[in-house]
Amino acid sequence: MNITMLYSKLHRATVTDANLNYVGSITIDTELIKAANMRVGQKIDIVNVNNGERFSTYIIPGDAGKKDICLNGAAARKVHKGDKIIIIAYASMTEKEADEYKPKVVILDDDNNIAQEFSGLE
Repeated sequence: MNITMLYSKLHRATVTDANLNYVGSITIDTELIKAANMRVGQKIDIVNVNNGERFSTYIIPGDAGKKDICLNGAAARKVHKGDKIIIIAYASMTEKEADEYKPKVVILDDDNNIAQEFSGLE
């Protein structure tokens, strides 16, 4: 049996832009994608801390070092520039894998710099 588990997350990212007239997705700085062990094209959930919205989209790469977090297309209606969001990736795992896996957590500061990184939830 497989179960869906937390794989990694970018916690308290600050939305730097919302672009309604772009094909849907979220643009994330490639340095942040790598730090969270995420992948371009990966399905992720977005949780907006400011308004409680929760929705899914996929990742497209942003320029390394620019610290951009931009919601594109219809998702742009669910955020405002400056909102705090949590970007969550999941993975399907066997029960044995889930027992051993420690998700990667990357906490960001107000400017989307990495403030803290760790593995596991305990």
